[in-house]
Amino acid sequence: MTFDITHPDVQRAVTFALEEDVRSGDITSDATIPAGLEAEAIFVARQDMTVAGVELLELLYNAPLLNVSSGNCLRAGDQIAIVRGPARLLLTRERVALNFLQRLSGVATLAAQFVDAVADTGVRILDTRKTTPGLRVLEKMAAAAGGVVNHRMGLWDAVLIKNNHIRLAGGVRAAVQRVQALGKPIEVEVRTRPEIEEALTCGAGRLLLDNLTPVQAADEIRFIAHRAEVEISGGVTLANVRAYAEAGPDFISSGSITHSATAVDINCGIYEI
Repeated sequence: MTFDITHPDVQRAVTFALEEDVRSGDITSDATIPAGLEAEAIFVARQDMTVAGVELLELLYNAPLLNVSSGNCLRAGDQIAIVRGPARLLLTRERVALNFLQRLSGVATLAAQFVDAVADTGVRILDTRKTTPGLRVLEKMAAAAGGVVNHRMGLWDAVLIKNNHIRLAGGVRAAVQRVQALGKPIEVEVRTRPEIEEALTCGAGRLLLDNLTPVQAADEIRFIAHRAEVEISGGVTLANVRAYAEAGPDFISSGSITHSATAVDINCGIYEI
C-alpha cells in the first residue's frame, strides 16, 4: 500500500485534525504575524527513522518541496521537506503536520525494526486491526512503508475465525461451515492440537497459532506440515520475533506495530524568506 492522499479516509483524517486544532482560527499567529509575510518551514529528522506520512504535507500546504518519500530511511539531521508559503499558514498547521509525521513515522520505524529482525527467514510480518480509531488507513499505510504486509483492513474484507467465534458457533467445524458460502479464504485461530486437526480437516487455508511459545509453535508447525499456511500471533515483541520466525511460520502478526509505536522526533523550523 502506498501513501494515497486521495483516499477518503486520509482526507477525512486531515480535515478532522485541522478542525480539532484550528477551529475558528489561530489567534496567536493572526495577532503576531503580518498577513503578507512569507516564510519557509523546514522539517528535519532528529533521530534515525523510517519516515512515513510526508505526502500529507501536500494536503496541509500548497506545493511542499519534498526531499523524501514514505519508506525512506533517514539519519538524525536529514532534511525531510521544505514548505514555503504564508507564515501564518505555516504556523497554524505546524502542529497538525508534526502530529501526523511523528506518529506515522513512529509506526513505520517500528515496522521496519520487526522486518529487519526476521531478515533471511522468509517470514512476512503482518499488522493487525489494533489501530487508533479513525486512523486505520493512515497507520496501515505507515506500517506498509516500514515493510510490513497489511493484514485485513477491517471485518468486511477477510474471514478470520477466532476463539470467541468458535465458542459461540459451537466449534471449529460449525464455524468454518458457516463461512464457506462467502467464497473467501478462511483463517482459523487454533490453540490446541485437536483444534488444529479439525481446522485442517475442514479445509482452512491458514491457521493462526495464538499465544504459544516459540518451541510450542515449532512443534505445531511440524505437525501441520504445510497443509495450511501458518500465522503466529500473541505476545510477539521485537525481543522474541526472531525466535518465532525460526519456528517456521509463513507469517507473524503483531499488534504492537500500531498500538505501541512511539512517535519519533521531528523538528519544524519556520523562517522568514
